[in-house]
Amino acid sequence: MKTETHDIRVEDLWREEEVEGQGELERLVYRSRLLGANRAVANYGGGNTSSKVLWTDHVGRQVEVLWVKASGSDLATITAEGFVGLRLEEVLALLEREAMTDEEMVSYLGKCQLEPGMPRPSIETLLHAFVPHRCVDHTHPDAINMICCAEHGQELARECFGEDAVWIPYMRPGFALSKLVAEAVREHPEAKLVLLAKHGLVTWGEDSRESYRRTIEAVNRAAEFVMARSSHKRVFGGLRGQVLEEERARELLVEVLPHIRGEVSVTGSKILRVDRSARVLEFVDGEESRELSQVGAACPDHLVHTKMRPLWVDYTPGEDVCQLIRRVREGIRRYRQEYEEYFRRHSSGWERMMDPNPRVILLAHVGMVTVGGDVRGAELARDLYHRAIEVMRGASGMDRFVSLTEEEAFGIEYWPLEQYKLTLLPARRELAGQVAYVTGGAGGIGSAICRLLAQEGASVVVADLDEEGGKAVAGELGQPSIGVWVDVTDEGAVAESFRRAVLEYGGVDIVVSNAGLASSAPVEETTVELWEKNHEVLAKGYFVVSREAFRLWKRQGVGGSLVYIASKNGLVSGKNASAYSSAKAAELHLARCLADEGGAYGIRVNTVNPDAVLQGSRIWSSSWREERARAYGIRPEQLEEYYRERTVLKVNIYPEDVAQAVLFFASRSRSGKSTGNILNVDGGVSAAYPR
Repeated sequence: MKTETHDIRVEDLWREEEVEGQGELERLVYRSRLLGANRAVANYGGGNTSSKVLWTDHVGRQVEVLWVKASGSDLATITAEGFVGLRLEEVLALLEREAMTDEEMVSYLGKCQLEPGMPRPSIETLLHAFVPHRCVDHTHPDAINMICCAEHGQELARECFGEDAVWIPYMRPGFALSKLVAEAVREHPEAKLVLLAKHGLVTWGEDSRESYRRTIEAVNRAAEFVMARSSHKRVFGGLRGQVLEEERARELLVEVLPHIRGEVSVTGSKILRVDRSARVLEFVDGEESRELSQVGAACPDHLVHTKMRPLWVDYTPGEDVCQLIRRVREGIRRYRQEYEEYFRRHSSGWERMMDPNPRVILLAHVGMVTVGGDVRGAELARDLYHRAIEVMRGASGMDRFVSLTEEEAFGIEYWPLEQYKLTLLPARRELAGQVAYVTGGAGGIGSAICRLLAQEGASVVVADLDEEGGKAVAGELGQPSIGVWVDVTDEGAVAESFRRAVLEYGGVDIVVSNAGLASSAPVEETTVELWEKNHEVLAKGYFVVSREAFRLWKRQGVGGSLVYIASKNGLVSGKNASAYSSAKAAELHLARCLADEGGAYGIRVNTVNPDAVLQGSRIWSSSWREERARAYGIRPEQLEEYYRERTVLKVNIYPEDVAQAVLFFASRSRSGKSTGNILNVDGGVSAAYPR
């Protein structure tokens, strides 16, 4: 690994013409979005900004108001509604206090709000109020934290910034830190910024433009300093062993990811994300990286989403994959045990332990795997650990990287004000953290199933012979999902589509076997070719998909739900449809067989039997409609009425009705103790009542 000094400076994005004529609140929003636009400056959900402005209150009085970011808002996307207004005079009265608990602070600030019902202000509101300047920015830039997380950070800060910077030793945010920063700024009127050890940066200005540009200038000044000081040193101590080829890495991940997902999902379904970007590989290939990774979190904002440390798993290229799988499983179990011990060491008794599984798993030479309760959570852990890698890169290039101590980390991780942010997240949906694989997902019934499962929080793999159609459906779901090509009769194609799902999400929880076709002809006109075509797709195809699902689920070790979309014709003969009906009957019995086989592994297998789903179905837009009409001696346009009138309930069946039945079987909370069952969705066809 050769020495490389990559440019970590950031761009000044301010364009005065874009805010010309705007008020200070609008300029605050603009400034905040510019800071959030570069994650090397402001992490997702991290940092906070403010402006002190004259405001006309509800009775027409001019009052000075502190507009400050609300807790949990993200600077990159914030709007005016993401800020809360506080009467500044009332907030500044707290300067006279000697001490204040977090609970007292929250309660007090709630009473200072300009209007009732505003969101809770940022954790660091008092810092913004107490700093005696109109505009204040607090961020956690990579380049700044490279200095703030260096063992001799204070000396490096003095060398970099001279008298322009004030250094504040680490202290958890709150009343005490806010007063300390305010006092430091008042005592050093020549200062332009404050550096918070193991935390970040505070800058200010008399308007939004000045405050923003001071932030950018401070970041770039730190960046240039770090680049100059670390240019002589080998990145992460140089390369440790040989570089793993891309294809071999993919093969390893396909084998390993289901085991990771199974282990971390024992406390609830998780989504995995894989990262083999150049920066990540540089880190996991580094000689010093294992030791660096275990030092701890670079700043509080990283910690909340990545935990104090990642799990590091050793692997030497050329080793058997079974050894890597064993280390991964043992490593995750050990990590949980150690986390539980960490919790017991520091808990005061009132805290409720959070998920003890790792959020970041570093596989030496292979890449990074991040874990989340959904795709967003896994991606957030990934993005924040990228930031941590950058900080470790710069800090270790100049000095020795240091982090929050274990006690400091626990104080942040279980800090009620930090945990409050988690309550602002959307409510967890029924299938959150689960992955659904749906064959024939681009069709009418298939797409309805995909939409409902995605609506309930599942990440969906839309598998279809029509790849573009599958991708189009995936793009419409509003939930991270992918479209993949599959021919269910082709063993290799099915295996590859499951590999895609594994590499994308770590595994699969729900498989809906729905791909199909239909034909109608009297037996004497049914060719062997037609017979074989029906059985090839409807019997063999269902078998091939099910076999691949079973193989994956046994590796995951946390069960699974297999749902067959069969047909009423599987229970009762369909006129002039012997090939189709017998193939559907084969599906029903295959489901029973697999229910017996899967039970010991927590695999549930159930069947949905629709009938006469004309709307949106690709089958019914083919010759099948004319063939069925001919079999019943009616015109094609009369089919819908014919099917409705033959049902007990006198109803038509739609794709959404079938999707609801699939959701029932897919959901552990609804049918977790059901397997080997058949649910007819046919409006009631007496001859097809299951016996």
